[in-house]
Amino acid sequence: MNVKALDLTKGSIVKAIILFSIPLLVGNLFQQLYNAVDSYVVGNYVGTNALAAVGASTPVINMLIGFFMGISTGAGVVIAQYFGGDDIKRMSRAIHNSIALTLVMGVFLTIIGLGLTNPLLHAIGVPEEVFSQASLYLSIYFWGLLFMMIYNMGSGILRSVGDSQRPLYFLIFSSIVNIILDFLFVKSFGWGVAGAGYATLIAQAISAGLIMLVLMKTKDNYRVVIKKIGFDKDILKRIIKIGLPTGFQQSIVALSNVIVQSYINVYGSSVIAGYSVTVKIDGFVNLPLQAFNMAVTTFVGQNIGAKQYDRVKKGAYLTTFLAMVTIGIFVIIMYLFGRDFIALFNQEKDVIEAGRLMQLVFLPFYLFLPINQVINGVLRGAGRSTVPMYVMVFSFVILRQVYLFFITKVTSDVTYIFFGWPVTWIVCSIIFLIYFFKVDWLPQEKVNG
Repeated sequence: MNVKALDLTKGSIVKAIILFSIPLLVGNLFQQLYNAVDSYVVGNYVGTNALAAVGASTPVINMLIGFFMGISTGAGVVIAQYFGGDDIKRMSRAIHNSIALTLVMGVFLTIIGLGLTNPLLHAIGVPEEVFSQASLYLSIYFWGLLFMMIYNMGSGILRSVGDSQRPLYFLIFSSIVNIILDFLFVKSFGWGVAGAGYATLIAQAISAGLIMLVLMKTKDNYRVVIKKIGFDKDILKRIIKIGLPTGFQQSIVALSNVIVQSYINVYGSSVIAGYSVTVKIDGFVNLPLQAFNMAVTTFVGQNIGAKQYDRVKKGAYLTTFLAMVTIGIFVIIMYLFGRDFIALFNQEKDVIEAGRLMQLVFLPFYLFLPINQVINGVLRGAGRSTVPMYVMVFSFVILRQVYLFFITKVTSDVTYIFFGWPVTWIVCSIIFLIYFFKVDWLPQEKVNG
């Protein structure tokens, strides 16, 4: 399969962003399908408690993998900047550092995840009726964590050099495998949530194997050679400098969501199930924004490497416009058909009503999300990853927890729990806009040049 890496430093900005984003969007769609299909199958063929168990496990999974995802973002920025600057030697060293880091962290996080499964589920107050199933699903998921990390780092490497297509192909294939195995293990074999977990594990192993095969067999200058996998102090330091703040941000925000889950858990399995379904549907709504986020991060990284600073800012404006239009379309679709989407996962009236209430709270405020996602990606691509960390940790962790703490003292209405998201989206957008327009966040070469 011959796929040419895309140089984002030349040509039409809109065309480059769209062409690069589309495979990312489709890839994100299939990535989201992994856990969503698990929820669909167990919700329809096992029951509400099983659906709630998978939903209760999700924030814990996101918390422990969030840190690594931030590190992989840092690696991708470094690789993209070397690629844009045509520094092939350092780019290769960064790639092999990234693979080594993935292997070490994969083993470490697997051990941590398996050891903390039950304590974390107890800490967030998972109800007794779903606890054993949540623990089982989560434990199986962690056995496949290394495979997931290898795929994500490998696909990040390919995206950094402009190849967003092959990660998509492999993800589509592994997602189809996951769907087939979900129905086979859960519906046909009757393995319950364990079957959903095993299906995900096998699918992730396949995607990891395919991505590494491409990286090791390619003739291009980003080829991975086994004997070169190791740590280079200077490169590793740069990856960590950019990736560590992002990793802390994502893991802390995920931890905040674990705490949020504890507020939801007191309302019982129907609300937990409705909440978890709506979170998954919300994940689909956010897919195009995540695609634009990843695209603009690579775009900015490559263009800063090439010292095309005016192109960087134009790219930020145009990507924000594209994201706004896209999310507007999704808001209309969700308003019209959101209840039907919830019913796909579970037919119980209480589950549907809880999920629909959360949707209606979210919809008017979705237009703030493109600002957060695009500026976040721009600043990371520019190497300013500490800024998104501070802004998003303040907004999505500190402010959200303060809001929830006080609102639950005033009312027991779950509606006001759901408003904890829109309030913090708005604050985050305001802070990002002030920083973007008031601070010179581009590299010093522009200031001194």
